[in-house]
Amino acid sequence: MNSSFPDIRFEVGKVVSDFVDWIDTTFEPLFDFIFQIASSTILGIEDGLLFLPWWVFLAIVFLLGWRFKSISSGIMYAAFMFLVGTFGLWAVLMTTIAIVLTSVVISLLLGIPLGVLMAFSKGFSVVMKPILDAMQTMPSFVYLIPAIFFFGLGNVSAVFATLIYSLPPVIRLTELAIRNVDSEVIESAESFGSSRWQMLKKVQLPQALPTIMAGVNQTTMMALAMVVIASMVGAKGLGEQVLIAINRIDIGLGFEAGISIVFLAILIDRITGGIASRFQRQKEAK
Repeated sequence: MNSSFPDIRFEVGKVVSDFVDWIDTTFEPLFDFIFQIASSTILGIEDGLLFLPWWVFLAIVFLLGWRFKSISSGIMYAAFMFLVGTFGLWAVLMTTIAIVLTSVVISLLLGIPLGVLMAFSKGFSVVMKPILDAMQTMPSFVYLIPAIFFFGLGNVSAVFATLIYSLPPVIRLTELAIRNVDSEVIESAESFGSSRWQMLKKVQLPQALPTIMAGVNQTTMMALAMVVIASMVGAKGLGEQVLIAINRIDIGLGFEAGISIVFLAILIDRITGGIASRFQRQKEAK
């Protein structure tokens, strides 16, 4: 008995490849413009961070930790960043922060409006949800292929791949936050004759802010999770050091770069989480 599959071939890969070729040819000026903007943004943030004296950066980290967590947390986060400097990884740390910040800012600029649109339009939400599911379940390595194709090797490709991976959480949580605003609050605003824009600006977004901030936290952490993977398309920073350590089988460098990423992840997670918690407490106090 022959159990082999019939000789039927649906070359979906060729269809996708032809479609991507068409996009690249048709929108080449747009991709060049995006490349210039993203590259300039990354370099600007990186230069700004490197311009700061190291002790000023540590002071900022301490103040953020103190403001949104506690004084002991601020000291611990500053100590973490100081340790990264003692590893000789200060410059690449700044590069990593620049890539992550650029990715997160673009994710928020795209994700929050899309989440609001999904909350207001059930049809748009139905269309977007399968796309977001695909973005979250597709292996992150796959994002590197179109990134290289459109932008070549380097930090811009890393931002593009990171953007696809980190965008869904902020979109989903923004939609959830807007939909879950108390109906009594909305009815009260409507009774005062508020327009849809006024209601969104003055009622729904302020009420939804704690949940949206949780989305910002998740998006930031997912962007940071792409640091090592993005190094495979030529991204600089701590991820590149991990990749170099793997190629050289250098356990010491691998540990230093790896623990530096852990320190940065703890810093970002605790501070963004602290901001979200503060908004939540302010909401509950009203």
